[in-house]
Amino acid sequence: MQIRAAVVFERSGDFSIEHLEMSEPNDDEVVVRIAGVGICHTDLGARDGHLPIPPPPSVFGHEGAGVVEKVGSRVTKVKPGDHVVVVWDYCGTCTSCKSGNDSYCLNFFLHNFHGARPDGTITLRRGDQAIHGSFFNQSSFADYALASERNIVKVPEDVPIEILGPLGCGVMTGAGAVMNALRPRPGSSIAVFGVGPVGMSAILGAAVCGCTTIIAVDINPARLGAAKEFGATHVVNAGEADPVETILNITGGGPQFSLECVGNPKVLRQAVDVLPRLGVCGLLGVVPPGTEVSLDMDLIMNGRTVKGIIEGDAVPELFIPRLIDLYRQGRFPFDKMITFYPFDEINQAVEDMEKGRVVKPVLRL
Repeated sequence: MQIRAAVVFERSGDFSIEHLEMSEPNDDEVVVRIAGVGICHTDLGARDGHLPIPPPPSVFGHEGAGVVEKVGSRVTKVKPGDHVVVVWDYCGTCTSCKSGNDSYCLNFFLHNFHGARPDGTITLRRGDQAIHGSFFNQSSFADYALASERNIVKVPEDVPIEILGPLGCGVMTGAGAVMNALRPRPGSSIAVFGVGPVGMSAILGAAVCGCTTIIAVDINPARLGAAKEFGATHVVNAGEADPVETILNITGGGPQFSLECVGNPKVLRQAVDVLPRLGVCGLLGVVPPGTEVSLDMDLIMNGRTVKGIIEGDAVPELFIPRLIDLYRQGRFPFDKMITFYPFDEINQAVEDMEKGRVVKPVLRL
């Protein structure tokens, strides 16, 4: 079928809106008419070649939400007309998947970064030219996306579908890191380093969990101001003050939890250095493979934990409806971080995101 998609033809290049041919769905696949899709730093990292993916031309996008258009003959989870959020894909057969931890699927790269279906078949073409798609098994920078039955989540139809895409990655990652992985008790303290969409979602999650000291750390004053609106009790401008010293003073010895949401070794060191004994630092920031960090071994030995967290340790079919319920109750207003852009203005949306003018750009189709 014919679709319109944002194609990158060269590494770090602009997105170009093109007419492409998308494959018909296999028996276990679903075609989704995309209503809204968030732009995530992982999309930009892939564009810039920071992930082990095939070279351009490529279509990215992995925070898609929309309406089911067509289903394969063996699909039973959804039917045409259903509202869905599209998440990551997984094999379902490895030890991680069988234990309920599909975000740690041992075949994650094959199912999400292969540029094609896991069997190698290409799903997107422009004439005779193959286009690498199937990014997170969706490539939702397009008006239609092809997914499997595994990586779609049916959602209620009484919530605006165009706002729900970020729940499939960035928002779920930040909120889930707190609510699922760290699980702070009411009255706990937490420092969030980097308050882009993931960090801002973590602050929302910390507020839901009842944390009473929530410290936002960033170098963007506008984002720090927004963090206070989302529930941060304290903000630290790391460009103006030593964040470690400042946080130790605020907490009287360090927060019980910290999150690194930037993908910067220096920031990770700070997030670990603020912890008291038995404190836990969650690592969320995406970095190129091979990135190394220097830590004080004595600090780690004294009961501190550094924990890597992928996709908020979430089970999407359970966690996304939970976040939607919290949103309906007014306790999780993630939509306030969204700025909408027409699909044709994708390059402007990317520029605004990279320069910190907006928190979470969402393309409305």
